[in-house]
Amino acid sequence: MVGWVDGWLGRWLVGCCCFLAGEHLRVCPQGYTCCTSAMEETLSNLSRREFEGLVREAGRSIQATLNAQYRSFDTYFIELLNGSERWLEEAFVKALGALYGPNAVVFRDLYSELRRYYRGAALNLEEALDEFWARLLERMLKASDPAAASLISDDFLECASKQAETLRLFGEAPRELKTRLVRVFVAARAFVQGLNMAGDVVRKVSQVPLTPECNRAIMKLVYCPHCRGLGSVKPCANYCKNVMKGCLANQADLDTEWQNLIDTMLQVASSFGTEPSMDVILHSIPVRISEAVQHMQENMELYTNKLFQACGERGEEGTPTSVSEEPKKKESTVTTLEYKPSSAAAVRLEVQVSDVSSKLKEMQMFWIQLASALCNSKAASGSSNNDKCWNGMAKARYLPEIMGDGLANQINNPEVDIDITKPDMTIRQQIMQLKIMSNRLKNALDGNDVDFQDTSDDISGSGSGMCSEQVCVRGPPVFGPKLDRPKLDVYNPAKNKAKGSGYQIQPCISLILLLLVSLLLRR
Repeated sequence: MVGWVDGWLGRWLVGCCCFLAGEHLRVCPQGYTCCTSAMEETLSNLSRREFEGLVREAGRSIQATLNAQYRSFDTYFIELLNGSERWLEEAFVKALGALYGPNAVVFRDLYSELRRYYRGAALNLEEALDEFWARLLERMLKASDPAAASLISDDFLECASKQAETLRLFGEAPRELKTRLVRVFVAARAFVQGLNMAGDVVRKVSQVPLTPECNRAIMKLVYCPHCRGLGSVKPCANYCKNVMKGCLANQADLDTEWQNLIDTMLQVASSFGTEPSMDVILHSIPVRISEAVQHMQENMELYTNKLFQACGERGEEGTPTSVSEEPKKKESTVTTLEYKPSSAAAVRLEVQVSDVSSKLKEMQMFWIQLASALCNSKAASGSSNNDKCWNGMAKARYLPEIMGDGLANQINNPEVDIDITKPDMTIRQQIMQLKIMSNRLKNALDGNDVDFQDTSDDISGSGSGMCSEQVCVRGPPVFGPKLDRPKLDVYNPAKNKAKGSGYQIQPCISLILLLLVSLLLRR
């Protein structure tokens, strides 16, 4: 512990001679003493401030680590998302020129919704994706017959949107994108929430004040030897541990749920690298959109006829519709975007996951090791039979056995009088918060957001990455078939300054033909 003596008072205690009878003492042994009642009270207040300061300092070191890992992961994830959006916009602007601007809002709104969800907004991610496809469908339906675009009714568009999944208007791209995006976004959001919540738990628990009984025990441990003229004698190691285990009994009860939380966060972190990895999924957004548009364009006449059959005439009442007598499938005039793995991006993801995992492992034993950590530097070294240490009464060996961890094990603690039937409610509330967060993270491994339990059945938990023995081992305690296609451009992470880019993505020249048709008109 630090601050064993303080200012002139400490210096006086070290050099004084014992000349008073100790009947007036209320905490220290009532033998001959250097301390008056006022001095004992002053030292008692000093020991309380020092102990509470040490616990807060230990908590701040864990909070700082958690905050650093949050900033690192958050920066990496947002860079990936920004790189995906930046490449989509660059490719579409190059293909469409001035025609992209009036239609860019559809794509920008999608990325905006993804960011809002990641930041914790009360947003159903699946509904946001469905809304994006509905808006894209509307643009393409209007572009398929520009002369009648302004006459398409809202009822027809609403009906068409409802038929989109049944008729597979965009092929399999929406379903595939939803499955992957939901998994990675639910996991990423839960992960950063877990980092923030863990730091908040540490902060609140570290500020729990010392009980009167614990204050007496700390005073007796730290300053009573000075009152006996034994200022250079360190407390016996086992004596110190019993005091700390008693004073930190409620904090130690966090251990089970704390370790459960860390284990689950390690599993979530591991899932980020499971194929398809997080960077691949984020950079697949433009790819899936191009696949969907290609599929719709190839089958436009067939699909519009089916929509007329299901939804009636597309125009206002009395407006004729132009339905082909024999709809036929058009030849594809566009190919989809493709991507190629980047070893540099894969390494960066691996480093990101490895770093956060190692830091989480280091703090996994924090609560169960805190008592011993506070004693390690200041208690007497050597065996428990050391007879030259302060045992609470005199310079002699300490005989009682060491108590276990947690409140239930303190019933027979000889140093701290604890009512084990009255746990600290602030700490119990934080234990419940740990349980809730662990449950959220376990759901996230399966792509389930507990805020929105109506997720569709096609969202699976494949690739969630269950924790391996190597990943989840507890660390030491720390205190304190792509065809050959013409290419339009090559996505270069260095050129575009998208540090988190996982792949080089290559659009095809024929994309221009499709987008000129499908994005001709604004809504």
